[in-house]
Amino acid sequence: MPVAPLSRQEIDERLAGLPGWSLDAGRLTRSYRLASHFAATAMVVHVAQVQEELDHHSDLTLGYNTVSLAVQTHSAGGAVTDKDVELARRVEDLAPGHGAH
Repeated sequence: MPVAPLSRQEIDERLAGLPGWSLDAGRLTRSYRLASHFAATAMVVHVAQVQEELDHHSDLTLGYNTVSLAVQTHSAGGAVTDKDVELARRVEDLAPGHGAH
């Protein structure tokens, strides 16, 4: 079932509840800093697990002690949809458990 792209106003409203997330080049983005490479790697594995549960995947980048995400919905022509917002919310919920900020 196709998902509808969100308007810029809808995106801004949803981003208000997602601190640290922003709209960049038409994608929702966020970077997290962690205490170590091992902590960052553990967070990547946890995010990958959530992505599998949602059947919705971001561009996920692991740095030395950072994790970065960029998400958009390809089936909606690369637009931001509620699926992207849900993934961002789930990641935001799990990040503190990894010591991410």
